[in-house]
Parts: sequence; structure tokens; C-alpha cells
Amino acid sequence: MKFLLIMHMNPHIWDALTEEERNEVMSGHGAFMETIKKSGEMIGTTALDDPSKSAVVRVRGGVPAVTDGPYLEAKEYLGGYYLVECDSRERALELAAMIPDAGVEGLGIEVRPVVFAGTPED
Repeated sequence: MKFLLIMHMNPHIWDALTEEERNEVMSGHGAFMETIKKSGEMIGTTALDDPSKSAVVRVRGGVPAVTDGPYLEAKEYLGGYYLVECDSRERALELAAMIPDAGVEGLGIEVRPVVFAGTPED
């Protein structure tokens, strides 16, 4: 079964951490990746830049309109994810608990089953 382990970022919580705490979280991702590579459960991972560097494309009347943003009234945004393949939901929850962000007060890892995943070969 494939699962997306979604890391949500809250800049207020992140900025409140000490530099040492932030470095601990960041370096912990390396250890986590090694663990899931060795177990054969890692399919891929992606870290995303700050939303201020993104753009939104909307097509209205056949004409694309591009705006900077998104500037949502939200405290959190998608910071990145791990795509894993494991035997069960319980194992996916175990893996999510190993992600360093899960140990930061106010942050958490969303675990969502994947119902479809395409590849260039499909």
C-alpha cells in the first residue's frame, strides 16, 4: 500500500524554535530517509519552498491568468512529503512518527493513502 506522509509547515512555530532545534529537525530527515531506504519503503520525497515563491494559474474563458501567491489566510502550508510503500496503515503511522517534525509541538504529519499514482511509463 502506498501512503503520502505530508509535512505541514507553520512558520510561527518554526521561527519560535532555536537554531539548534531547527538543525536537529533538518538533520533528522537524513536519518529518516536512510531508514526507509534500507527498509525498501521509500518511493520518493519532496521538500517545497516557501509559498511566497509560488504562483497560481487560473484559466477563465480559455485565458490563463497567473498571480503570485497563494496568499491564503492559513497558519500552515504544505512543506513537503514522503511517498512510501509499506504493508499497512499501521506501518505508515509508525513511519510518520519517525519524521522529526512529528516531535515538534504544534506540528504533525498527515498520513493519507494513495489511491492512484501515475508514472511516465503509464
